[in-house]
Amino acid sequence: MANVKRRLPNNSPGDFFVDDTCINCDTCRQLAPTVFADDGDYSFVKSQPHSTEETRQALHALLACPTSSIGTTGTQKAREAMADFPMLLSPPVYYCGFNHRDSFGANSYFIRHPEGNWLVDSPRWTPHLQKTFRAWGGIQKIFLTHRDDVSDAARYAESFSAERIIHQQDASAMPDAEILIRGREPQSFGADFLIIPTPGHTRGHCVLLFQNNFLFSGDHLWWSRRTRHLGAGRSVSWYSWKEQTESMAKLLDYSFSWVLPGHGRRAHMPPNKMKGELQDLVEHMRKTP
Repeated sequence: MANVKRRLPNNSPGDFFVDDTCINCDTCRQLAPTVFADDGDYSFVKSQPHSTEETRQALHALLACPTSSIGTTGTQKAREAMADFPMLLSPPVYYCGFNHRDSFGANSYFIRHPEGNWLVDSPRWTPHLQKTFRAWGGIQKIFLTHRDDVSDAARYAESFSAERIIHQQDASAMPDAEILIRGREPQSFGADFLIIPTPGHTRGHCVLLFQNNFLFSGDHLWWSRRTRHLGAGRSVSWYSWKEQTESMAKLLDYSFSWVLPGHGRRAHMPPNKMKGELQDLVEHMRKTP
């Protein structure tokens, strides 16, 4: 729970605040962009909510914050906002919320599917999500994009007897995973799910293409708020920038209209525009040492 005595000095006066435990993961700025801003080392309240919608978004950020660094001195009811999670993005895909500190606040997603539901990366364990997932038919598979964002995957897997999927090169982060992806070739799971190895950020990083529409991109690809284009992080390419560049180029063989990352903003646009953005990014990456 956020401590009002540790409230950051540049918070806008009012009910909502961020304290000095913030790790600047960007979760709050994604969920409530008119309320929270980046000060370089942490997020802060740049403007108190001025509408019911902004208040609801601020409460979403409070609940999703991986370090519980957001608080309120007002009477707003976070429990009512909790009912909005998992948050529908576009049927049948949901953002889970309840980001986890162990994955530096990475986003996770839930896919409702008639042949079995999938969890993409893992939120922190909460009774609310556990109850909701069970009401929606449980979890059949948990796809882990890479070693950094496994969070509470083992606990969700145990609760729902779900099979965890991770690449063999990153399997030390989930050594008892039931399914290991090997090599560099894409692997299909039924007609709707395609796992594509994309080494670069880590040796075993993979992305998931769902229904040739949704790309769950982990830490491989995201929408940059600063450049307003698709982006990738040279400074966080832990394994190989060269391989990440070539992995990015492989995605030009596929069509999708959504990019749903672990970190960074989501992107949604027509497939032809998305491909143009991706081509520009690949060209930029190839020019970057």
